[in-house]
Amino acid sequence: MRTGEEVHQRGTQEQGGIVCAGNFIVDRVHTLSYWPEQGNLAHILQQDMGVGGGAANVVTDLASLGFPGRLAAAGCIGADQDGEIVKARLAAAGVDIGGLTAIADRMTAHTHVMNVPGQNRTFFYHGGASDAVTDKLISPATFAEAGYRLFYLGYLMLLPGLDRIGPDGSSGASRLLEAARGAGLTTCVDFVSSEDPEFAAKVGVALPFCDFLIINEMEAGRATGVTVRDAKGDLIEAELLKAGERLLAAGVAKGAIIHAPEICFWFASGAAPIMTRSRPVDPNDIVSTVGAGDAFCAAVLYGLHENWPVEQICTVAHAAAAYCLTGATATDGIPDMSILLREEKETNPA
Repeated sequence: MRTGEEVHQRGTQEQGGIVCAGNFIVDRVHTLSYWPEQGNLAHILQQDMGVGGGAANVVTDLASLGFPGRLAAAGCIGADQDGEIVKARLAAAGVDIGGLTAIADRMTAHTHVMNVPGQNRTFFYHGGASDAVTDKLISPATFAEAGYRLFYLGYLMLLPGLDRIGPDGSSGASRLLEAARGAGLTTCVDFVSSEDPEFAAKVGVALPFCDFLIINEMEAGRATGVTVRDAKGDLIEAELLKAGERLLAAGVAKGAIIHAPEICFWFASGAAPIMTRSRPVDPNDIVSTVGAGDAFCAAVLYGLHENWPVEQICTVAHAAAAYCLTGATATDGIPDMSILLREEKETNPA
């Protein structure tokens, strides 16, 4: 098994690649003076625009990390100005956008993110073209034939055309992941936090076709029916362990990775869970929490593609998330992987 430093220093583009399918959203982030009560006024201190959504964030973060292989996007956008923004941002990052389908009668998905520094952000979202994504509009075999290795899908629970369960008990997501796996791709899945009462059922039908699941602690709880935080908001690690085992039992084949602000657990069948603590972040350095989970996910995919040790993957993933917290949009602040690897080596010398 090669270490991350050995692979990254080589700097050559090997056969392989990662395709990121799912949500492509234009995010407009508004930093507010405070969160107003209904009828009151708050000042917008700053406005930033970025391209967001699970697939867009992860593929952009991979590019920022200096991923040495090919990157591709697959999903739906509108035939509008925001759709052009998505394509331009991804193309500028070196991402193949041939898998993006423009839909004439749909707006590109977009979000107004209301951010008060030091507090959780609030989203006002229009699904637009992302709501129209179905398994028939994405061809995993095309990417497999081109030599790609990993197929990432995100976010489930924010892609109604894939989340919906049909009369036969399958969903668009389960069929798409089954097709990807059948084509020889390793499937990697992420959720979005949702209060949908059918959360567990909708994600559950896709889990048997998921090789790696990369989700946060709240999503793990909703998927498994486990309460992972107590009334004070403290993490219940024993319950998180239970959630991880339930995800494996539900069909996740190779690894269930559950990350939280405090910790990460990596679960694999037949092995003890691997735990890593998160990287401390000074609250004063946090500009926005938007996209931190996606930065974590991107670093995990990078390490999986390059076959790094689990402990190293988790360490650099925590670091990527910490860097993301210092940026205003979902993909700001992500450094080159060489920086994360150097810091990891300094923290954990051989």
